[in-house]
Amino acid sequence: MSAVPSATGPVHEALAELPLVDHHCHGVVTFDPDMERFGSLITEGDAWPGSGISPFDTPLGVAIRRHCAPLLNLPRHAPAGEYLARRAELGWREVNRRFVTAAGTDVFCVDTGYAPDDITTPAELAASAGTAAAYEVVRLESVAETIAAAGVEPGEYATAFRAAAQDAAERRDVVAVKSVTAYRTGFDLDPSRPSDADVTAAATRWLNTRSSGFRLEDPVLVRHLLWTAVDLGLPLQLHVGFGDSDIRMHRVDPTHLTDWLHLTSGTIPVMLLHCWPYQRQAAYLSAVFEQVYLDVGLTLHHVGPTRARAVLEEALEITPFRKLLHSSDAYGVAEFYHLGALTFRHGLADLLQSRVDTDELSLPDAIRIAGWTARENASHVYGF
Repeated sequence: MSAVPSATGPVHEALAELPLVDHHCHGVVTFDPDMERFGSLITEGDAWPGSGISPFDTPLGVAIRRHCAPLLNLPRHAPAGEYLARRAELGWREVNRRFVTAAGTDVFCVDTGYAPDDITTPAELAASAGTAAAYEVVRLESVAETIAAAGVEPGEYATAFRAAAQDAAERRDVVAVKSVTAYRTGFDLDPSRPSDADVTAAATRWLNTRSSGFRLEDPVLVRHLLWTAVDLGLPLQLHVGFGDSDIRMHRVDPTHLTDWLHLTSGTIPVMLLHCWPYQRQAAYLSAVFEQVYLDVGLTLHHVGPTRARAVLEEALEITPFRKLLHSSDAYGVAEFYHLGALTFRHGLADLLQSRVDTDELSLPDAIRIAGWTARENASHVYGF
């Protein structure tokens, strides 16, 4: 299991031994990245060649050198050059095995809709961890863009997209669908279901102009995608908050979804992913809407072990304990699996143990909450 920093207590010990369910993640690269490519994989921003600014000189870069170097048989805080040289010496297969195994995750829910690099399949990712299981999360924008690229006629788009999404959702290992609405339009959309006529008109604009290729970013078609997800009946994962520069942060506050959540009440679980800096807004939604769940995902390895507790503490101020899940959002480099697990275990254990120590929470309750968050909440929602 992922080793935690020095703080100890019964809750730390319990969480250190719990196998995790990572309810949202991606594959890792199947090659040895050089310094420039590795740097680009550990930042949500753009690379700035020649600027003298390195992604290693960030909270995440420091955390990699501190907490990942020992798994490569290097001293803590090894310089970036030595770190990358050792990584290449071991080779990507061994590096992936070490970090994925160290996470102590036995179930992965893998978003397969984003693959600009050669990355592992869900089965290959699970094999890196030994006895883990892997399920698929279908990215609905990818389904729509595939339909568009195949040459669908605008009048047939609505029916074709629904059919393709249904086919994908019915595959044996699929447990959820996902949308990156946050990247494409933001959440400040008309919450109502668009008519077929509206969808056809929007599809005509999209398919006949394609000023940005087949990238789906028409607000009407995004609304149609979200309502199609409701019809599919599977949990819907929504990226929220922190991401790359496509995000317009003021438009991805999840409270923009309030009217849509009212309209879809009683239908499907809605999983708010990652959430920073909107973890408190997501917590509010989870407290007032039965169908809303959240995680703080990729946030934790970006802030590092010293700040993970603070982020989790804000998320758990009012979140029902059965509504918080663990994810890493790991993509590209296997270090994210290790860091995601380590920061989650340490931050949640610190938070719960402090409440036990001040008699605000019993030890049995704390350990039960740890188990819910680490794996049981995800198992309940996704049905595995």
